[in-house]
Amino acid sequence: MRVRIGLLTEGGYPYVSGEAGVWCDRLVRGLGQHRFDVYALSRAEHQEEAGRVALPPQVGRVRTAPLWRAEEDGVAYGRRARRRFAQCYEEVAAVLCEGGSPDATASSGAGCTAQADRFANALYGLAELARDEGGLVGALRSEGAVRALERACRAPGALRTAREARVPDLLAVAAHLERALRPLSLDWYDDHGRGGGGEGEGLGAVDLCHATSGGAAALPGLLARHFFDVPLLVTEYGVRLRTHYLSAGGSPSPAGDGSMPSAEAAPAVRALLAALHGRLAAEVYRQAACVTPGNAHARRWQERCGADRAKLRTVYPGMDASRFAEVGDAPDAADPYTLVWVGRVEPAKDLVSLLHAFAEIRKEEPRARLRIVGAAAGAEGRAYLGHCRMLAAQLFPDEADGPHCVGDNPVSFEEVGDPEAPTVADVYASGAVVVLSSVVEGFPVGLVEAMFCGRATVSTDVGAVVEVIGGTGLVVPPRNPRALAETCAALLRDPERRARLGAAARARALELFTVEQNVAAFHGIYLELVSQAPVSPYVFDDDGEPRPFAVPAEARLPGLWIDLAARGAARHGPPWAAGPPVRGASSVAATEGAR
Repeated sequence: MRVRIGLLTEGGYPYVSGEAGVWCDRLVRGLGQHRFDVYALSRAEHQEEAGRVALPPQVGRVRTAPLWRAEEDGVAYGRRARRRFAQCYEEVAAVLCEGGSPDATASSGAGCTAQADRFANALYGLAELARDEGGLVGALRSEGAVRALERACRAPGALRTAREARVPDLLAVAAHLERALRPLSLDWYDDHGRGGGGEGEGLGAVDLCHATSGGAAALPGLLARHFFDVPLLVTEYGVRLRTHYLSAGGSPSPAGDGSMPSAEAAPAVRALLAALHGRLAAEVYRQAACVTPGNAHARRWQERCGADRAKLRTVYPGMDASRFAEVGDAPDAADPYTLVWVGRVEPAKDLVSLLHAFAEIRKEEPRARLRIVGAAAGAEGRAYLGHCRMLAAQLFPDEADGPHCVGDNPVSFEEVGDPEAPTVADVYASGAVVVLSSVVEGFPVGLVEAMFCGRATVSTDVGAVVEVIGGTGLVVPPRNPRALAETCAALLRDPERRARLGAAARARALELFTVEQNVAAFHGIYLELVSQAPVSPYVFDDDGEPRPFAVPAEARLPGLWIDLAARGAARHGPPWAAGPPVRGASSVAATEGAR
């Protein structure tokens, strides 16, 4: 069964640099029997300039739109359109100003459900206006939008924090709203050619929308669901709403993605934008046919934010295990006294606690060494790396004259590609124990890599760590150097236990976290969702009358039925009324494959 999938991305695939690019590329390449139309939202100009990855033949087309800028559309609304915009925009603002949690713990009340319906109706009203008039950019940037927001903030029943909003706060919120709602103005929402192997260019022509993250990427899928009843699948390996809530980044992101402001922003700005992203996430979860979190930690966040438990299916990220096969299969030749840490250097990784823990380990085992391998993330990461280097120099001065001469500091700071760390697999192969010391963690990629290599691990109990290791590693509380030191020292003293844990970890990783299991899971979900969706009613004759039985369900089957469907659609008659298929004639599938 050949399915046409609208793959919705934000800041990643098909660009060379970006989030989730590798995962999406593996998914697309692993499902060559389907067709993918990629609809990409880019976050920065340099991302587009860097170019795209090489695309496989199953990618039919790529359409891109920037989130980092929105040019004036030149659309001048008439009086009726201005009235429609004011009504919808004020309703959106009113729901945000009235507060009320969209999460699952409060969604059972009739009042909260009514608020969700009001927000959804206003949002779709703006989308319909953008479709009818040619865009919303000018209207969202207008003085009228700011005045509508001000009226909502001053209205009876508005939250106290909203009533306290001043003019700079209103301008900031209006700017964030404009960025967050940019996808409403895209020209992606047409249905020409849907069904029967048609070549429509819009999201109305696909069988299924797959948003590879929440937030802006899911909004086009939400509109395809509203306009054309296209089923929506949402995958979140990191819950975007959680990112907004925990964000400590500065004022509006230069990427223009509507990210949350810093903690220094006015309370009114923080409250209104938190309400905006919460409402958007709740509506996406409500309309999605299926939501696939990457782990139980993300799943709990989604349930808290309003996702229906019946729609949730955990699909672990697929990772390439072949890079680590040689290390995993080879006999353990690691230095029995070496600890390894691998990751991105930033404060959330809590290397300070790791260094203090290693100081305790050295008191018990003077031959122990610690390899910290990873690059700093941004200016904050570089500053943190400098602080960690200074701390290591203070805790471990040169011991060349000591009883256990090592000739240099027992702690090394390296990057992958250095002479002593040519590849990630080589780094894991050099250590007896792999350590994760984070205080905040989503899905621990480095931990899974260590498991592929058959290494025993000691990790802090954060994020999805316990779910990932599943009893094949040791776990300690975060920010507890003493517990971390005692556990690592115990493993260094017990090589047999290290071997047992490492073998169990590798078996678990190969069973749950490979590319193959990820691709197989999504293949099954695609077929299930499409089989449950009705055949497209959006086929019309020359007079504009709908033809609800023009495209049978069999039209999705490759070969004979695609030939019949394509030829029948071209003749404006039922596909089964077409003559016998001409052997050797180019089918839609062949046309797409050659593209």
